[in-house]
Amino acid sequence: MKIVIAGVGEVGSHLAKMLGSEYHEITVVDNDPKRLESIAGMVDVIVVEGDCTTFATLKKAAVRKADLYIAVLPEETSNVVSAMLAKQLGARKTIARIDNNEYLEPNNKEMFINMGIDYLFYPEKAAAQEVINLLGHTSTTEYVDFSGGKLSLVVFKIDAASPLIDKSLIEITGDRDSLPYRTVAISRDGETIIPRGNDRFQEGDNIYVIANQSAEKEVVAFSGKTDIDIKNMMILGGSKIGVQVASELQDEVNIKLVDYTPEKAYKLAEQLERTLIINEDGRNTDAMIEEGLSNMDAFLAVTGRAETNILAAMLAKRLGVKKVIAEVENLNYINLAENMGIDTIINKKLIMASNIFRFTMSTDVQAIKCLTGCDAEVLEFIVKPNSPATKGKIKDLDFPHDAIIGGIVRGDKTFIAVGNMEINAYDRVVVFSLPSAISRIGKFFN
Repeated sequence: MKIVIAGVGEVGSHLAKMLGSEYHEITVVDNDPKRLESIAGMVDVIVVEGDCTTFATLKKAAVRKADLYIAVLPEETSNVVSAMLAKQLGARKTIARIDNNEYLEPNNKEMFINMGIDYLFYPEKAAAQEVINLLGHTSTTEYVDFSGGKLSLVVFKIDAASPLIDKSLIEITGDRDSLPYRTVAISRDGETIIPRGNDRFQEGDNIYVIANQSAEKEVVAFSGKTDIDIKNMMILGGSKIGVQVASELQDEVNIKLVDYTPEKAYKLAEQLERTLIINEDGRNTDAMIEEGLSNMDAFLAVTGRAETNILAAMLAKRLGVKKVIAEVENLNYINLAENMGIDTIINKKLIMASNIFRFTMSTDVQAIKCLTGCDAEVLEFIVKPNSPATKGKIKDLDFPHDAIIGGIVRGDKTFIAVGNMEINAYDRVVVFSLPSAISRIGKFFN
């Protein structure tokens, strides 16, 4: 696939690196020569210097041949104009990053489609929704629904109280045909393992489990934790993520939002009528304690600085806050933050990559999630008639060893995948995959 990425800031660079390893032809466009030089030194891409909102630059980037045009420039207006022009010049599919919730309203969304923009993506809104979802499943570090919640990926860290410690997969599962869940991966010391029967669980492991609705509570019990009701919550940072989370939850949860900028604090106080706004520096430990951090059920750190978010989250953990979430945009800091005991990390680049990645797959991918805690993806495929996956039992499919089929949704029924099971046309199949297998698994369902 020929892909043109307009803008090589943090998001554009991450997309180029991710998609560049998937055998696509990538062209990146930016008016900053230093950024272009930097990305060209890391990934095999074609670079074009110029303004992405001009016909001359877009023609130079050969967008008329593009299968996918992704506009992720810093300015929303530039993204909209750039994607619209790219479509007019012949790009088959266009995506624009936005930062205005109004554009996503159904009637307005239709207008953008008529202008030639196939997909609008608002990373901060998606991140806020992920946070809200996680606050409803406090014992998990990541939680992803598939097929309207019929199947879920539940991710949790094994604490000292977990009954899984030192037990093998076989000892836990026993007769797997009768179980409503399946362990699809273990993340340990920065390595992601597709587990086999004799693999043993260790304290500190991150466990990835595909489960149906009836099994979620049973799976969560393995973590050694229990879900809690969030009644009191503190948000550090009046960012777009923080504001959206507060606006959606302030009717149900007592929220304190802390921001160090006086002007922003005043505006937030007018905007969020049922949220207590505090003008304070979140790096001031004494001030945070004085504002009642130790009494919170949940803490969310979403300032513009990863370092501040990590330090504040560590303080919250030390003070006994039960659910701690931190935004960490520097990918190099994610493992560090998790090793420091922070419950959950959110990253807008990975969230955006999850949404865009499915447009690059030739197979019918209903959903894809680039996971934060490990170098892997979980995908939901719709099986096409006469595809290789329908030609025999799962154990006979010669499926890649670095991927695993977790579950199947067939109409209103759900099945946890086992070797003797057969896959039918139009089934929805949830697959956990390491990056090395992504380019190979699609052919099984196509």
